[in-house]
Amino acid sequence: MSEVKNEKNCCCDCFGGKTKERSEKEYKDLMNRLSRIEGQVRGIKGMLERDAYCVDILVQVSAVTSALNSFNKVLLANHIRSCVVENVRSGNDEVIDELVNTIQKLMK
Repeated sequence: MSEVKNEKNCCCDCFGGKTKERSEKEYKDLMNRLSRIEGQVRGIKGMLERDAYCVDILVQVSAVTSALNSFNKVLLANHIRSCVVENVRSGNDEVIDELVNTIQKLMK
């Protein structure tokens, strides 16, 4: 992603599905978080390959779960601040139902 995203971060139905243009800062933050999580998962795989103790692996899996939850919180906050707010201001209140359904899925 070498181009700088424009200031309008709306969700739209481009390309047959919803998309969102993110700022370079938001994109880099999310990608950095995912890269760290990916590294943690590779580390767990290595632990398993080295016959690490079950509890040690479980502790690392818990750390990955926490990191994914943190990623979700950041992404959800960004979504509410941009997509949801913009849609509500435009009169599209259906986005509230989508948000509620998304939160319910995240809380399972």
